[in-house]
Amino acid sequence: MSGLNGPCGGEFAAPGCRGIRRRSLLVLVPGWGLAGLAMPAQAGGQLEEPLIDSVRTALTASIGSAAPPSPSFPDTVSRIQYLRWLGAMSTRLRKRKTDLETRKEFLQSVWYESKRAGLDTTLVLGLIQVESAFRKFAVSSAGARGYMQVMPFWARLLGTGDASVLFHMQTNLRFGCVILRHYLDRENGDLFMALGRYNGSRGKSPYPLAVMGASRSWEHAAA
Repeated sequence: MSGLNGPCGGEFAAPGCRGIRRRSLLVLVPGWGLAGLAMPAQAGGQLEEPLIDSVRTALTASIGSAAPPSPSFPDTVSRIQYLRWLGAMSTRLRKRKTDLETRKEFLQSVWYESKRAGLDTTLVLGLIQVESAFRKFAVSSAGARGYMQVMPFWARLLGTGDASVLFHMQTNLRFGCVILRHYLDRENGDLFMALGRYNGSRGKSPYPLAVMGASRSWEHAAA
């Protein structure tokens, strides 16, 4: 990504520019198994529901299509706005992800996958904060995995059945965004109900309110 430490400053500045229910969550470190630190956090608990063939086919296609290696933009202004967003979000995420390249790759993937699914990137970041506290190898007491706490049954319904792929960053974000988009469509655009369905608590307020509240800390006003 060009524009790192540009003349406007910041890590990604472009040239020329200027009452919540909690569950146990474990941090899974490769080689350590599940002997990680138990921490209180929201856990994804999507419920397995029958999918008609057309929906399953559409979701499988959404999961499987390849992503471009880097974002593309229709014009310079759009690219500069993206780089400003990337720099602002990187600064906010620095304490959780100390390595610059790791933050950059993560944020670029969140941006791409949320846009691809027609979701607000701010919403997706808020959901990740509530679900996993930005921990790649998080595992909930319900068995949900990764950044967006995707339940393993989705790997069986839409993939090869290998739930270990849910610890791959982009795969997890792809599944999570496609699933949330699916729930939004099922709820006719009702975000409150869709978030509840994502958490397995449809119709209850704590989880949707927690995600909406967390989302506010990731808002960014385009210059």
